[in-house]
Amino acid sequence: MDAGRRRKQMTAVVLFIVVGGMVGLSFASVPLYRLFCQVTGYGGTPVTQAERPTGPVSNQEIRISFDANINRDLPWRFKPVLRNMTVRLGEEVLAYYEARNESLSTLTGTAVFNVAPAKAAPYFNKIECFCFTEQTLKAGVSVDMPVLFYVDPAILDDPDAFDVRAITLSYTFYPVESGGAGRNDDKPVRQSANTAL
Repeated sequence: MDAGRRRKQMTAVVLFIVVGGMVGLSFASVPLYRLFCQVTGYGGTPVTQAERPTGPVSNQEIRISFDANINRDLPWRFKPVLRNMTVRLGEEVLAYYEARNESLSTLTGTAVFNVAPAKAAPYFNKIECFCFTEQTLKAGVSVDMPVLFYVDPAILDDPDAFDVRAITLSYTFYPVESGGAGRNDDKPVRQSANTAL
């Protein structure tokens, strides 16, 4: 085998590895970015944690608005049970969203969340949330989806965020692609539930 042919084969192997690595990174980028945002509060993503608040509840109140969106490829209805509520800083609060699968198939969705204004995101702490896992709904089924959260009173000590008096918690549901257990099922089934949002 001459040197020219060996060089071409080596180039082909290197290109194959580079392309394979790029494809792998493209699939990993969304979950890695979401994890980065959840840990740092970057881009208005609220911090998530498993622990309950341990500090005192403040007398200072803040208004929380709830927003719901659906990607056009997911035939669900999705809305907050309450559009607004006023909570005390440090107070643990349970809010609900409602979702209904409007299709004739079992579908799985995943929710991406955001907080506005972005400077309040590091202080908006989710303890439990439907957005932490994928949600699977059978055809015609409606469910209540809870989110347990609190706003850290430390927001009052932040010179950039102490003036925040209202926070919007926003979710957008996206379909989970077909191909695995718990994924979207393309086989139509008879619609069975009559409940509506």
